Amino acid sequence: MNSADLGRRVGVPSTALFTDQYELTMVQAALKAGTADRRSVFEAFTRRLPEGRRYGVVAGIGRVLDAVENFHFDDEMLAFLRDQNVVDGPTLDYLADYRFSGDIWGYPEGEVYFPGSPILRVEGSFAECVLLETVILSILNHDSAIAAAASRMSAAAGGRGLIEMGARRTHELSAVASARAAYIGGFDTTSDLAAGFRYNIPTVGTSAHAFTLLHDSERDAFRAQVDSLGRDTTLLVDTYDVTAAVRTAVEVAGPELGAVRIDSGDLLLVAHRVRQQLDELGATGTKIVVTSDLDEYAIASLAAAPVDAYGVGTQLVTGSGHPTCSMVYKLVARAASADPADELRPVAKKSMGAKSSKGGRKWAARRLDEDGVAEAEVIGTGPVPAELAGRQLLVELVRGGEVVAREPLDAARERHIAAREGLPMSAMQLSRGEPVLPTEYV
Repeated sequence: MNSADLGRRVGVPSTALFTDQYELTMVQAALKAGTADRRSVFEAFTRRLPEGRRYGVVAGIGRVLDAVENFHFDDEMLAFLRDQNVVDGPTLDYLADYRFSGDIWGYPEGEVYFPGSPILRVEGSFAECVLLETVILSILNHDSAIAAAASRMSAAAGGRGLIEMGARRTHELSAVASARAAYIGGFDTTSDLAAGFRYNIPTVGTSAHAFTLLHDSERDAFRAQVDSLGRDTTLLVDTYDVTAAVRTAVEVAGPELGAVRIDSGDLLLVAHRVRQQLDELGATGTKIVVTSDLDEYAIASLAAAPVDAYGVGTQLVTGSGHPTCSMVYKLVARAASADPADELRPVAKKSMGAKSSKGGRKWAARRLDEDGVAEAEVIGTGPVPAELAGRQLLVELVRGGEVVAREPLDAARERHIAAREGLPMSAMQLSRGEPVLPTEYV
């Protein structure tokens, strides 16, 4: 594998302060109590899927691995913690030497998940594991929400092209993460150059309405773009009058015109009219790209329209109504000491309502029916049944503090396509419903 397939390892600052203060104060109290080094197992999971969703999509694992590697406290950070009296001297000494030295297992990126799925399992001392809670949840909750929205849009698109173009609708760093997650979920390209630079995602883009308005006429604008970018460019045709613009576009670029973009109006009606006009003008190979506040429902409504690609922004980078997956990170097992021979004891929060959790270090497997279609997410803490041994979902990600499972982004994208195709057909329905697979505990 070419190292370039993994994207550029862009330098980032330490992730150690991407955390909540109580993570550090827990470490301080545990150090004083002599319990900080107790061998512990934490798991990230969600108790439920967002309302109406049939499955979740794991995204952000690669970014989590980067965050774990970069989680260390430099002198300036330690001075800040000292000056703000966040923790005491012995805790500052512990943090100064902090490097995660434990093990991490998890669902590989692109895999689907369901309520209770142990998406990430982090093992090590209590202190070193608890410090990672906030940054892990921050990444997984955001990226998996975007990937789930992207997957639904990809399913609705039915093989037509998808362009991620939400950079201007979210925080500039979230935009890069969103483009990455969208690519995993099935999008083909991004307009965000930072995402292309960092993750090798194909980038696209030509012009906005401002470029047309800059020129004395629409014809002048089209001519300038074609002269610069070639006949196979995409011309934006809804600045003034779509019918007139399409005619001008073909006159300027010829029937070799690559595509036209429509960004307003009744997209279903306009797309049909534009397709007919292009064909009548001899531009039968010219594609039609539509944008304008699309989501999975709008994309599905255009299934019968002669559309070749969709550009999606706001709804994608905000998770199409569900900007988080509500994942949590809970201690599920711990030993009485740091001794590897000491037995891990299941622990779990017991509370009224829906916030209880299940203790124990878990494995997960997906059971298939006789046709090879997934029929249940099976989760257990004891021996893995022989019939499920080859269907286990967790893979080793970090061993002894060292990352062992980096992979190209395309691998996660391909894995998601395969995982989604392995679900029952009802998983692709956009109507509200329960998770497409039940979660069984054994």
